[in-house]
Amino acid sequence: MQEDEARKALGKRLQALRKQKKLTQKEVAARIDSALSQYTKYEYGYHYPTIEKLLKLAVLYNTTTDYLLIGRASEENQLVNLRLLKRFNSLESLSIDEQETAIEILDALILKNKVQGAVSTLDEVTK
Repeated sequence: MQEDEARKALGKRLQALRKQKKLTQKEVAARIDSALSQYTKYEYGYHYPTIEKLLKLAVLYNTTTDYLLIGRASEENQLVNLRLLKRFNSLESLSIDEQETAIEILDALILKNKVQGAVSTLDEVTK
């Protein structure tokens, strides 16, 4: 009975991740080199994906196999700042182009911070 529940929980996570990415089952099946009928069995909790398919799904959804299989996110991926987490979660509802724009803005902000840190370090060394 536990195995049945675990397969169904995996299926629910797969479905939720697919919907967050705004993909169809057919699109996911194509991206992981699977037949549509086989992929739907994963989402409905009828079958476990092979290790190869599980890895492809983790890459596609930018998550870990741990999360897919048991629902536990990696400690390194957890945000402590709840305000940031809420905003990052809301970005999932944006279009892919809007998500890419947000990523570019964040990358620029991070780069700016790194450059300022390097300049401050250089100023301290040259004093």
